[in-house]
Amino acid sequence: QVQMVESGGGLVQAGGSLRLSCAASGSGFSIYTMGWYRQAPGKQRELVAAITSGGTTTYADSVKGRFTIARDNAKNTVYLQMSSLKPEDTAVYYCNARSASKGDYWGQGTQVTVSA
Repeated sequence: QVQMVESGGGLVQAGGSLRLSCAASGSGFSIYTMGWYRQAPGKQRELVAAITSGGTTTYADSVKGRFTIARDNAKNTVYLQMSSLKPEDTAVYYCNARSASKGDYWGQGTQVTVSA
């Protein structure tokens, strides 16, 4: 089982940057596909970015060129560097760990608010 704790959220002005971190405990971190999802009020949770165990990355079209996902397997941590933030990026951001053999796990979420 994997437990994850997100950090790094907060309030930032449009055009600013934030870096989210997700620290995972438990074994086998390196085999998981790690993802960042977000959910804005009244909207469905959506994938923002993901990185496989091999380092392949995927991004939502809305964040391409602005967000970067990275992982440090030695630290059991995944990051989301967010730049050129827009008010529409405001949401609760969730970390996800997914493995076909070990299951699907979520963090508690961290709030990101971008003011105009």
